[in-house]
Amino acid sequence: MIRPFLILILKGHRYTDPIDNKSFRSFLPYGYAKQRPNVLSPSTLTLERHRLLWLYLKNETDFFTSVLKVLHFAPEQAFYKRFRKMSNLNYTTTDLNSPLADVKADICNLPFNDNEFDVIFCNHVLEHIPNDTKAMQELYRVMKPGGMGIFQIPQDLKRKFTFEDNTITDKNERTKIFGQYDHVRVYGRDYFDKLRAIGFKVEEVDYTKTLSEKVIDKYRLAKGEIIPVVFKPK
Repeated sequence: MIRPFLILILKGHRYTDPIDNKSFRSFLPYGYAKQRPNVLSPSTLTLERHRLLWLYLKNETDFFTSVLKVLHFAPEQAFYKRFRKMSNLNYTTTDLNSPLADVKADICNLPFNDNEFDVIFCNHVLEHIPNDTKAMQELYRVMKPGGMGIFQIPQDLKRKFTFEDNTITDKNERTKIFGQYDHVRVYGRDYFDKLRAIGFKVEEVDYTKTLSEKVIDKYRLAKGEIIPVVFKPK
């Protein structure tokens, strides 16, 4: 395994992964269409969005202390391992293909009861779903009144409107335009309004605004990245 070797040779004090509190002199590069330097944690293999979400959950919510029924779509390895061990969580994972899924399910036709989950994570999933409206409706249906969801997506905040074009079929071209060949859209700022139209109350959380430049750099976060935090009204 090359990972333990990378952890050893990159060990240092400049950057810290807040998920496991290990520190490094540099993070690893990552990217599909374009490599981004110094963004992938050598220890948890998390990106900026994962570390930002962890800090938000830890510092701004009761996720780590309250008894909660949680549904997690396409669970990220770093979160899966840790959430599974948390005694306060009744934790269910779901996906069509992931080996980490407890329940194999189509997000547009979920096999769960109405009003079942306190917390739903659906991060970097909706950009893969052709009928994202139906998926959002299902997320709303299975969330408890008063429940919370975090639905992160790749988003271009410079775009007012979401962009889709099914006529682009070349994988390389799709990767160039959409970030990955299997993404079906690039979300714009209207993403939040689409969630509101489903019935969610939406908070567009720029958590990096609460952090110093030093902390943003230390944890290798993306300044200005918005966390879409949604709630189902009681």
